[in-house]
Order: sequence, then C-alpha cells, then structure tokens
Amino acid sequence: MDIILSNMTDKPIYQQIIEQIKALIMSGELSEGEALPSMRTLAQQLRISVITTKRAYEELENEGYIENFTGKGCFVKKQNSDFLHEEMVRQTEKLISDACEKARLCGLTLDEMKEILEIYYGGNIDE
Repeated sequence: MDIILSNMTDKPIYQQIIEQIKALIMSGELSEGEALPSMRTLAQQLRISVITTKRAYEELENEGYIENFTGKGCFVKKQNSDFLHEEMVRQTEKLISDACEKARLCGLTLDEMKEILEIYYGGNIDE
C-alpha cells in the first residue's frame, strides 16, 4: 500500500492518509478482508507520529471503511456497493463544483465548460 504525503497542501496528514486509503478501497486495490499495515508500521514507513496514523484509522473505522480487531489489526471492511457508488458520486460532485467555481473566476462560459467536460470525459485529450 503506497501512501504519498505532501507538505504542499493545506490538508492535514491524517486526512491525506484517509483520502488515499478510501481511494484504494473504492478502486478495488484494497479488497475486503485485506489487512492494513499496523499503525506503528505505517507511521514508521511515512515517518510520522503513531498518533496521526491512529487518528486516520479511527476515522476510517467510524466511516465504515475498515474494522479493527484487537490483537489482530485493521482490515478492509466489506463494502456496500450502493454506499461506494454514492461516495464516488459525492466526490465527483465536489470536484465539479470546485471546477465550476474556478471557471467562473476566469470567465469561462457554460458552453466552454461543457466542451472541456466532453473532451475529458470522452478521453480525447492530447497528453
């Protein structure tokens, strides 16, 4: 499991961990029943405090992404496919909302935004 932390963002470290683990679960890279690194191991790998990894794991557990078994560790919890779909839709809506805000700031029209969306959604991008 690769977690990459950035000091170039305003997001706290624990939040970066949460978001990346959620993304790994939603993409299927982490599957049901798969063990996560122990809090200590992850803290050592990322060179951060165990308190930070503990907070991230606790929030993931509270949100229903992982479950903690005392003495055994943390594991990916069985996910409800409707829940995962709804979460992905919510995240997409947030990204679109942010993009629309920036588009308005720089004066893009709705038609220009639609054109951009069609290009990206259709995958017709020259990279």
